[in-house]
Amino acid sequence: MTKIINSIAFFIIIGTSLLYGQKKILNAKSITSRISIDGKILEGEWDSAETAADFVMYQPDNGKPISVNKKSEVKVIYDNDAVYIAAKLFDENPSQIKKEITNRDVFGVSDYFAVFINGFNDGQQDFRFYVTAAGVQLDCIATEDTKDFSWDAIWDSKAVITNDGWIVEMKIPYAAIRFSNSDKQVWGINFLRNIQRDVQVYSWNRIDTKIGAELTQNGLLEGIENIKTPTRLFFIPYASFYYQKDQFQSDKTFKGGVDIKYGINDAFTLDAILVPDFGQTKFDNAILNLEPFEQKLDENRPFFTEGTELFSKGNLFYSRRIGGYPSSDPALKENEKITDFPSTVDLLNAIKISGRTKKGLGIGFLNAVTEKTYATIKDTVTNAERKEVIEPLANYNIFVLDQRFNQNSSVTFINTNTIRNGSFRDANVSGLLFDLNTKENAYSLNGDFKYSKVNTVDDYDGFKTALNFEKTSGKIRYELSGKYISENYDVNDLGLIYYTNYYNPYANVSYRILNPTSVFNTFKILQEANLEIQNTTGKIQEDYLKTTIGASTFKNNYYEFSLVLTPKGTFDFYEPREVGRYVYVPKRISSLFTFELNKNHAFTVGLQSFFVKYDEENRLNYGVFINPKYRFSNQFSLEYALDYSVKKNDRGRVDSDDLGIVFAERNREILQNTLVGKFAISNRMSLNLDVRYYWSYADNHEFFTLQDDGYLTPNPGYNLNKNRNFNSWNLDLSYSWWFAPGSEMILLYRNYALEETNQIEKSLSNNFSDVFNSNLTNIISLSIRYYIDYNVVKNKF
Repeated sequence: MTKIINSIAFFIIIGTSLLYGQKKILNAKSITSRISIDGKILEGEWDSAETAADFVMYQPDNGKPISVNKKSEVKVIYDNDAVYIAAKLFDENPSQIKKEITNRDVFGVSDYFAVFINGFNDGQQDFRFYVTAAGVQLDCIATEDTKDFSWDAIWDSKAVITNDGWIVEMKIPYAAIRFSNSDKQVWGINFLRNIQRDVQVYSWNRIDTKIGAELTQNGLLEGIENIKTPTRLFFIPYASFYYQKDQFQSDKTFKGGVDIKYGINDAFTLDAILVPDFGQTKFDNAILNLEPFEQKLDENRPFFTEGTELFSKGNLFYSRRIGGYPSSDPALKENEKITDFPSTVDLLNAIKISGRTKKGLGIGFLNAVTEKTYATIKDTVTNAERKEVIEPLANYNIFVLDQRFNQNSSVTFINTNTIRNGSFRDANVSGLLFDLNTKENAYSLNGDFKYSKVNTVDDYDGFKTALNFEKTSGKIRYELSGKYISENYDVNDLGLIYYTNYYNPYANVSYRILNPTSVFNTFKILQEANLEIQNTTGKIQEDYLKTTIGASTFKNNYYEFSLVLTPKGTFDFYEPREVGRYVYVPKRISSLFTFELNKNHAFTVGLQSFFVKYDEENRLNYGVFINPKYRFSNQFSLEYALDYSVKKNDRGRVDSDDLGIVFAERNREILQNTLVGKFAISNRMSLNLDVRYYWSYADNHEFFTLQDDGYLTPNPGYNLNKNRNFNSWNLDLSYSWWFAPGSEMILLYRNYALEETNQIEKSLSNNFSDVFNSNLTNIISLSIRYYIDYNVVKNKF
């Protein structure tokens, strides 16, 4: 009897394993009648459609079947305009379904249902559409490395809470996705259900967490045949009005323009912006930047965030270069000073074309033109003014070819080019990338070779190459990599790079649990070793051993601790800000602790603290970030963040004198306060508050001269005031209304101010008063964007 039971158990296990290893198949049903997206699923067409069921847990207990009380049933039908998805999500306690109302593309504390669609079934990119129990839409383009929620598609959905759980109905037009022009479509597809109160996620086709690649584990959607998709042509005209006032002047501005989206075919799309307006994009977080590098700024302009995954290949595209800071400074004569220096360059127009053939070849082209920009210069003796070009008419373009194969591998060629009119700097960068994975997605080999050429008075070129080998599956995973960057490698005309002229071996090994234990829901330990050696001198510029332990408990609180050892002193080749010079940085030890409270609670908090101790008397860094949030209701929440750090006896360059490069030993404090508030009137209408106050100072108390060997000697004769005190204030209060699909009205009140001096003020209240007593700028703006579908207009006329 025991042998029989063991045999049955064996065959059940084998059968289950085979089932999990197979891709589930769902057939879509063709329809001709109209479907109403109302969350009721009353049309008869749904009755005869196939059902996708038998969901299994994705996280945390991977592979566990969903309970009968929470069974999920999904159906798919289609016509020549769109695919339609209906999901019945059963729940024995509908009153406990989490349903916080948030802004678009924000999950919040809410249950959600999602569909992942890969129109080429190549296992490398999904179009993902989410609907929360509160009816909020989210969408993104997903690869194995990124999830781009800045991408927004136009689609329809409805969520309704019922006595048995909740229902989701979705209409996803073909214009929102990409697929081949084959008569018979075979798409990769998966459905996801998040049950927020249990912090559990289920999928229709099992996503095995032992396998590192998630996108290759979609099921299959078949049955879509001989569709005749409509013309994909959309216009998004806009009109904006701005009223701006500060202490000295006021002005009114009216702007108008149009965005155009055109589907060249079912796989390729052209996007164009004519007379762009980015006046209501989120403000940049101004800081006191004492580092040798420029501040990296977030991209908030939709054109440069939506659907740019092809152009991001190889990290050669930093979109803030387009319309960013001017590329040159004016040459000043005796008795001249600059009276007006624009901090940005106006964008005249931009287009991008992207898509993929049915054989997996992705093609992308982006082109942007920026305006000639002048600085105003005044002669302080004669008061005569003149203008000088600081940025000529400039053209930026990117060309990408990305060939996918074997459903998990790719080879990519990318070229970026910057051409400035006249005798200004031009640049060209090319890159060849590859990412090869075994059939089982257990191992990966990836790398690149990139070549840069810059045309200036002194032409120069350089290259970068890297090779990485990874084990990407199982409980134990590891990575071995090497990188070499030559001295003149420079991608900063259209990309962003800080460090060059070094080679870098790197290795890591990690262990993780794949299913919950009696102690943890999740657990991971990672050990890293990194070494960077400067090519010219052979000196170490980076060296560390890092151990990271992260775990979440059964109460879904998350803890993480990192310890970093730099056992030898390193050399900084950038802080001196002169080619060939470097400064010694002592050996050090640092730690980082992170804690996040379960986000299901009305009150939740995140905490992060760090500590760095240098092998140098009284030199240390420490700081804390604390982020409490209170959810008063499903509509109203407030979130505050305090970010405070101290650098005691920090050292950095401040000047040069007859003795050479001058360094200062200084104490620094950095304080940033942010407040974010949201009141959702509905899932299409909300009031939003975003406030930021930043204060930082650098108090120099001892000066040194940098020696040729990288060490510092006292410079008691230097007595110039190089102290810095910096304040920044930003406030955005906005009303947003999505009054139609793809159409939005935003009413925004904004005020901001900057205040900077070399007189240290250590009183927080005085600093706060000073920034408000500076030139506070107030702006009121109204912007309306309206989405026009060519097919709708054509049918009406």
